[in-house]
Amino acid sequence: MTGIDMDAIDRRILAILQENGRLSNQEIAERVNLSPSPCLRRIRRLEESGVICGYVALLDAQRLGLDLLAYVNVRLEKRGVPLESSAALRVRTTHAEFFRASVQAWPEVVACHAMTGEMDYLLRVRVEDMAHFSRFVQDQLLHHPSVIDVKTSFSLETIKETTALPIR
Repeated sequence: MTGIDMDAIDRRILAILQENGRLSNQEIAERVNLSPSPCLRRIRRLEESGVICGYVALLDAQRLGLDLLAYVNVRLEKRGVPLESSAALRVRTTHAEFFRASVQAWPEVVACHAMTGEMDYLLRVRVEDMAHFSRFVQDQLLHHPSVIDVKTSFSLETIKETTALPIR
């Protein structure tokens, strides 16, 4: 899907919502110099078009005890041999499909990206500590039948982290 036509007011509304998604329509309307009704129509159009895809609470991982942030490069088996992912259903799937489905069930993985280059996937993993990370890697990741190589880097310090997209 391509982007929708947006003017400067739409972009300002998006910037305001990225900064604080809990503002009322009245507050947003005041900030963009619109009356509430046209402002609400614009927000609904942005929601319906998929530009605004949801509203969430952003949580502090460290206050939740998730102090360790790791980036894990994963390389998968390349053979085209399908796997039986469910003996009862006799469902056959590729290594990539099986891995992608497995990632969805691992709560430690907070982001997964298919990559170009030497590795196939980049995982962003949030865990309590090194012991938790070790359990995740040994019990989940390395036991996955599609995974043939894993390389990990640990974050020492977060310099910048934002969910805000650059709106132009």
